[in-house]
Amino acid sequence: MPAERLVPRLWVPASGSAADPAGQRTKADVFAAILTAGPMSRTEVAQQLRLSQSTVTKIVNPLMDAGYLVEDSAAAAEGAVGRPRRMLQVRTELHLVVGVKIGPSKVTAVLTDLGAQVLARWEQPLADRRIGAVVAATAQGVRELLASVPGSAERMLGLGVGVSGHVDPVAGLCRYSALMGWHDEDVAGPLAAATGLPVAVGNDVNTLVVAEQWFGHGRDTESFAVVTVGPGVGCGLLLGGRLHLGRTGLAGEFGHMPLDPAGPVCSCGNTGCLEALVSYGAVLRRLREAGLEGCDDIDEAVALARSGRGPDSKTALAAFAAAGDALGRGLAGLCNLLNLEKIVLAGEGAAVQDLFGPAMAAALREHAFSTAAADCEVIVDAVTDDLWARGAACLVIRDAVQS
Repeated sequence: MPAERLVPRLWVPASGSAADPAGQRTKADVFAAILTAGPMSRTEVAQQLRLSQSTVTKIVNPLMDAGYLVEDSAAAAEGAVGRPRRMLQVRTELHLVVGVKIGPSKVTAVLTDLGAQVLARWEQPLADRRIGAVVAATAQGVRELLASVPGSAERMLGLGVGVSGHVDPVAGLCRYSALMGWHDEDVAGPLAAATGLPVAVGNDVNTLVVAEQWFGHGRDTESFAVVTVGPGVGCGLLLGGRLHLGRTGLAGEFGHMPLDPAGPVCSCGNTGCLEALVSYGAVLRRLREAGLEGCDDIDEAVALARSGRGPDSKTALAAFAAAGDALGRGLAGLCNLLNLEKIVLAGEGAAVQDLFGPAMAAALREHAFSTAAADCEVIVDAVTDDLWARGAACLVIRDAVQS
């Protein structure tokens, strides 16, 4: 491995730099366009990103000098008249990246190429959520992934990590995660020391936003949100083609938007947060309050609601419908505030959209202002943990080509 890659350090995200004016197209934008839609000519890149060809050339040349892009005139369309177009494409084999999703119950990691295509994956249950145990498990996963692909260590670009809660990507810290029970934990530093790799850390839903932007429903979309529903409620935002982090990475804490001052206590300690009304825990709490005993986990609640077996099934259906109604009210607020093009519903809850979806859609229509609901397409995407981890890998790739 080259010596410069052996120095563990925090990867400061270029997208968070004050030197990058809002709306300015960057090398990362051009790279992503060529990766997801290429091979492309400079003219096609300019048209897609609404740039001048001279601007595209200024951006492309350093990417070619660094080896991220190559030209291939043979990639031009057959039968083209005149001089063959020089088509740009990503050298996906140039580097490898590890992307990691850290969750309350397991760690999932993938080894990808520069195109974020998975070459190997690793997963391990997480019995201990303390930062030391999580770092040790993640480092073990990195070692096993590198060992599984010969020659991978020499091509490693870095390690991207997604974790729930308030994550400060510049400092590499998890300021607060209710799901993990973390307060001001240094994530990047210990992982860099344990793996010898540069480390980029971000909120896990933000990593999913990047994955959806590059490979999923967010392609060719300037403004969308990813909202995750499950043990918690998360949100990531792409606004004006940019991942919106806020001042310290706190943007998108949709689950802790206060909705009901008389509502239940949330995992964050406040009262009546959206998460306290929508999460799996909220559904199970409603079942207990209704006097339904013996339904202790969400899988049992889902099976009961779908069973159609008498009053208990109706009680379970009502619990999911109440969660859907609260979620719809929250989404209406999001649409009213941001006038989004799309909202992608993901997370474990996407698999039970049949139970909460009708109430959610009705509440969204009822509480959205003017055309805010009609303007926004709501898409359910039951993504796998691998896509979250690929999104974490994309953080490294994006910031590397931007630097």
